Amino acid sequence: MNQHDTLQRFLFDGAPVRGALVRLDGAWQQVLSRRAYPEPLKAILGEMMAASVLMAANLKFDGSLILQIHGTGALKLAVVECNNDRTVRATAKWEGELDDKPLAELLGAGGRFILTLEPRLDKNQTWQGIVALEGQSVGEMLENYMLRSEQLETTLSLASNGQTAAGMLLQRLPEGHGEAEGWNRVRMLGRTLKSEELLELGAEDILHRLYHEEQVRVFEQETVSFNCNCSRERVGNMLTMLGGQEVGEVILEQGSVEIVCDYCNQHYVFDEEDANHLFDFDVVGAVREARH
Repeated sequence: MNQHDTLQRFLFDGAPVRGALVRLDGAWQQVLSRRAYPEPLKAILGEMMAASVLMAANLKFDGSLILQIHGTGALKLAVVECNNDRTVRATAKWEGELDDKPLAELLGAGGRFILTLEPRLDKNQTWQGIVALEGQSVGEMLENYMLRSEQLETTLSLASNGQTAAGMLLQRLPEGHGEAEGWNRVRMLGRTLKSEELLELGAEDILHRLYHEEQVRVFEQETVSFNCNCSRERVGNMLTMLGGQEVGEVILEQGSVEIVCDYCNQHYVFDEEDANHLFDFDVVGAVREARH
């Protein structure tokens, strides 16, 4: 097992707290290899990637948890998707220079932060929540969201650099799961965790450093990996939704339609023969005839 792309869930026996630690090296490097992101965006996207895995860790859900940030400022888009099989992917778009400013400032006045739960089989059951841009970072915004929308006291420690994206989640459980004051004790100890420790230490070392005096139940470690579920079939389905006329016009002008996946940079090319097969008629011929 790759010890550096892992999710470690844990539970306190003497305190009403559950938690998770994630460290992403290879999966994060797969994201960075697709595009040359500016340093401030690397930090934001890496923290979002770690947060998505942590927030999906305790969900009993067959589908995807998606964190999306849309902006009108220099940062236009950042999207991270974590699936229930512990695969992740991420992408982002920006314009011009990205300064080292708080996230809300980079997004501009029209910025939005959306959390989506998308079932694998029934897309009609997709659920979305709006994360208020309250806080200086991804972690603070998600903490506020979990408290206000889900009534769950949550602490998120997130860190990212050019090699690793990592994080720790602590979440208070309802009464009856341990002494009430245990939450404050566990949370205060968790707040002492430094970013460099998150990025450099394994889960076992972090738990020992923070909670060697606590009774911690550690679950089996899980592997996290990068995976993009794009395919030629999915792209073909998207083209059929656009319609034969629009696709035919592009092919008539350019010779083919080329679609590039934002997540993995895979190129899909559809020529006239491919398009005719998709739509079951001569799409380019139909466009020529319409023009004359």
